[in-house]
Amino acid sequence: MRIYFTLLSLLATLLAGCSDSSTQSAPGVPVGGDFILQSADGRVDTRALRGKVLLVYLGYTHCPDVCPASLAAGAQALSTLTAEERAKVRLIMVSVDPERDTPALLKEYAAYFHPEMIGVTGSAEEIAAVAKSFGAGYIRQPTRPDGSYAVDHTTRTYVVAPDGKLAAALELNTPVEKYVDTVRGLLQ
Repeated sequence: MRIYFTLLSLLATLLAGCSDSSTQSAPGVPVGGDFILQSADGRVDTRALRGKVLLVYLGYTHCPDVCPASLAAGAQALSTLTAEERAKVRLIMVSVDPERDTPALLKEYAAYFHPEMIGVTGSAEEIAAVAKSFGAGYIRQPTRPDGSYAVDHTTRTYVVAPDGKLAAALELNTPVEKYVDTVRGLLQ
């Protein structure tokens, strides 16, 4: 019975990641939140990034398909922006696999997508708190015989406005133009 309630709770968490972020004032709708996590270059504190638009993606480096697609879209959006606009934007990947994703590995992985992308990690508790604040879900799958495992996770990119509030959630396969328009709309 306990397993049933645990699975039900997990399902509710995963479904929360599917909620519409356009109704942020409604009770129970995720609003995002500040976090302090570790990158290869030191601590990343989102409060210190006020005034910038943040594109926050929760994923992991061993992800075979959705993470690369989502991060490529965010990176293309950054590359489309002018240098002046780009200086006011940060693309941050929060790892949902702190067991394997070290700050050094995240830095190397992020560099494949864009030189200004930041990869961050923390303790399992810190990552869970970040995911909860954005309404994102993730679950580590059982280890396979070869030692590998997958982490199922929400595939949205969360857009945080310069005031630190969650402004939008961009779904997987959102056109790059929508990323750019969303960011530019927040920079005005």
